Amino acid sequence: MGTAAVAVLVAITGLSQFYRSCLGVIAPELTRDLGLTPEDLGHANSAFFLAFALLQIPFGPRRVVVAFTAIAVAGGLWQATVTSAAELAAARFVLGIGCSASFMGAVTLAALWVSGAQLSTVLSRVFALSQVGTFLAATPLALAESAVGWRWAFAAVALMTAAAGLWFYACIRDRPPGAAPAQLHDSLADVLRGLAEVWRSPGLPSLLAIHTFAYASMATVLGLWAGPYLAHVYGMDIATRGHVLLAMALAQLVGILAYGPLDRLFDTRKWIVVPGAVASVLTLGALALVPGLPLAAAVALLIAFTGITSYSVVIVAHGRSLFPDHLVGRGVTTVNIAQVIGLTVLPLLSGAIIGAFPAPGAIPPEIAYRSAFGAIGLTLATGLLVYALFAKDAKPSVAAAETRAPSR
Repeated sequence: MGTAAVAVLVAITGLSQFYRSCLGVIAPELTRDLGLTPEDLGHANSAFFLAFALLQIPFGPRRVVVAFTAIAVAGGLWQATVTSAAELAAARFVLGIGCSASFMGAVTLAALWVSGAQLSTVLSRVFALSQVGTFLAATPLALAESAVGWRWAFAAVALMTAAAGLWFYACIRDRPPGAAPAQLHDSLADVLRGLAEVWRSPGLPSLLAIHTFAYASMATVLGLWAGPYLAHVYGMDIATRGHVLLAMALAQLVGILAYGPLDRLFDTRKWIVVPGAVASVLTLGALALVPGLPLAAAVALLIAFTGITSYSVVIVAHGRSLFPDHLVGRGVTTVNIAQVIGLTVLPLLSGAIIGAFPAPGAIPPEIAYRSAFGAIGLTLATGLLVYALFAKDAKPSVAAAETRAPSR
């Protein structure tokens, strides 16, 4: 797979990352212009991930990905013109449908083009570089909102999405020249048998317990509540909020790159995840339990939280180790659905908590945000407890030895 093809996959997945995170920095402005409540913000973010969860199936043919990207363009343009909370949630749902093919499409297409030895390298590059979408949803979006308003900013990104879809169609092919057509569709009986095997995999429930809330806790804080928290508790203007969210996104990228080799370095996955999750819970605990945090401390904790919580990449590797080769596709999809469920539930839960507090002038008090951070921390701590008590470690050295062992 050439550089141009990788760049196209980065563009299409990066725009999906933007749509995941774009409400956070401008949430106070959306609240002002559309008369939103915290519950409305939670519903809007959850709608995106609900659609995402419903359509987590392996996508391959470029025409399918392009068709879904066209839906994302429609959702992006609708998001730019909404006038109510209900419209915003509906537009976000359409966006979620449109973006649902991007990640699974990238995985499937890379698997068809790249040999097994190079696949993980290509995918890690695609998904690390796609964080540019999260960066775009921070300072650049904040500056665009100040310059032209959030409606024009969203419309511009919708046009960028259309351009990425056309680029994808022009550059990507389903498989290398001369390759036999791939069988991408199984019978219903095959699918059900495969899913039954997946759910019989030892250790799956305990892994899903932590995976449901690990990435979701980080994404809910970064993509939804960090911006309103900084605006309402500390009076931070939109440009400065954008800088903080950009720093949080950079910390996430650094965390992904830092956690990546640790399982091979220490020959453990579980005992990389457990201390990372403990640190995440403690960071959220500080945000929740310490009243009147100085601004510098609050910003430092938010940035540290996104970096620390990037251990979710190790959970994905642990999940992959649970499945034999013939179940990898369905197994990884099942693990990913758990993550998207968390991304759907946590915005609803935290939005309801923040909305439960009186908000004079539509500005929730500090205790409302502290309570939301505490609730997110409790869900993560619950998943951590199940994982720590019941998950069996997956040592990279054991997997490597099994791969080298001759078949009999």
